[in-house]
Amino acid sequence: MEMLKFFHSPASCSDGILLILSELDVEFEIEIINVKKGMQREPAYLEINPKGKVPALMLDDGSMLTEFQTIAYWLASKFTKNNLWPNDLGKQSRTLEIMDFIVGSVHMRGFTFVKIPGKFQLDEKGTEDLKKFGIMEVEKGLKYVSSVLGGSEYLIGDFGIADAALFYVLQWAEQEQIPHSKNLKAFLNRVRERPAYQRAFRKID
Repeated sequence: MEMLKFFHSPASCSDGILLILSELDVEFEIEIINVKKGMQREPAYLEINPKGKVPALMLDDGSMLTEFQTIAYWLASKFTKNNLWPNDLGKQSRTLEIMDFIVGSVHMRGFTFVKIPGKFQLDEKGTEDLKKFGIMEVEKGLKYVSSVLGGSEYLIGDFGIADAALFYVLQWAEQEQIPHSKNLKAFLNRVRERPAYQRAFRKID
């Protein structure tokens, strides 16, 4: 049996990968890399993951997978128990499209500047302006994602890896008190009712 080791920082984007692992009912070892404490920059971690970031997944052969979309795709393709990766090419393409938008735009172009504006601007006004820009990008991005979700329970048919990406950015929106639509709020509540969510976040308590 393949044993995976998952490097995770609670309340980060790696929450989405933790949810996927739980949905797939995969056995794995978890190691906490608390990015708020700078653990991602410690020499021991950089030796196995020079990118110094999470999420990261060590495979059975000792090699490391990084980047949210890559890990999500690998897991859903390898472990097909709960069909987190659709068989239809059209749905596969739409899954990648919306997941890349959530990670690349809502997260990277929006939340990066909301959560750590001081990393990019040193003066107080510059930091405030950058955070405002980030909030605007998040609101714009979530408005688009809301239109994709519409009245459906999940983004592309049944629950899948794109939904795990939406889950983590909506948790951030909630924490940062960034307004978002009723259907996105209902989506987040729906995910939190899933048994996999309960299992995933008990595992690291």
